[in-house]
Amino acid sequence: MTVVWINGAFGAGKTTTARELIELIPNSTLFDPEVVGAALTRLLPAKRLAEVGDVQDLPIWRRLVVDTAAGMLAELGGTLVVPMTLLRQEYRDEIFGGLAARRIPVHHLVLAPAETILRERAAGREAPPVPPDGEIPVGQWSYDHLEPYRAALASWLAADAHLVDPGALTPYETAVRLAEAVGSGAVPVCDIVQTPEPTAETLAAGVLLFDELDRVLLVDPTYKPGWEFPGGVVERGEAPARAGMREVAEETGIQLREVPRLLVVDWERPAPPGFGGLRLLFDGGRLASGEASRVLLPGPELRAWRFATEQEAAEMLPPVRYERLRWALRARERGAALYLEAGVPLG
Repeated sequence: MTVVWINGAFGAGKTTTARELIELIPNSTLFDPEVVGAALTRLLPAKRLAEVGDVQDLPIWRRLVVDTAAGMLAELGGTLVVPMTLLRQEYRDEIFGGLAARRIPVHHLVLAPAETILRERAAGREAPPVPPDGEIPVGQWSYDHLEPYRAALASWLAADAHLVDPGALTPYETAVRLAEAVGSGAVPVCDIVQTPEPTAETLAAGVLLFDELDRVLLVDPTYKPGWEFPGGVVERGEAPARAGMREVAEETGIQLREVPRLLVVDWERPAPPGFGGLRLLFDGGRLASGEASRVLLPGPELRAWRFATEQEAAEMLPPVRYERLRWALRARERGAALYLEAGVPLG
């Protein structure tokens, strides 16, 4: 089972090419995520829809795209051809990472005609009808996305995907190019972490590392939204503190010499589709300036790292992780570990 994701600006010809491509790749099926967005505009309250500027900004859209793609492949097998614009790298990471967690490889291609062609096609399009109150238009004006597309192409898209210029080609000829590129191996599987999704409650260990200004080290995982602490799921038969040390070494290249001290034990309640479980935070201590400058990140797993003050962390971390950090910092100050339930200290 595999996914061929056709990316590109609005007007690049993704859907037309995808229809031709499924005729060229044996046992392939078309999946257009636009149908997920259309369903959500009818299912979600108008108030929630009004809070975002694009259907892709809804976490439920990104989750349902992954779930639907995986469900279709489980039902049909073969190859899923997905024509969909993805211009935000963190959304690409979340969706492709979710597929990778289900052991579904993704081949990422971009239809990249000259911008003059995109502008000509945009000029030939009629304005979309005004949607009912509270709904998000499924697809925006093509002109509105030219600048975000240009920025994505310059910053990450060209390096991440295999580019094909369909400007002088028919949709069928473009599809032939894509089929040949995928079949020949010219489009490798996307290099992204494959973290299996949990099937039950998990035990996870994170480690707080500080710089000389007592700012805490945060990392930006490619496989889930939001910033996080270095750490991960404790493996079967592994001591939690040792798991934290192992994860720190794997994620940052820092080898902790001593077993870190426990700061908080937090019970995370199940929140479908997550299962929750115990989350432990340890104090990895203060890094010397030389150590901090040698932080290394594995490309497929982490996108970025930075040291943050508690106030900055409040803006970067999801609320439940920030509460865990906040109480871990208080426990570090007091020299005594705390027990939390859903981020609230008890006892």
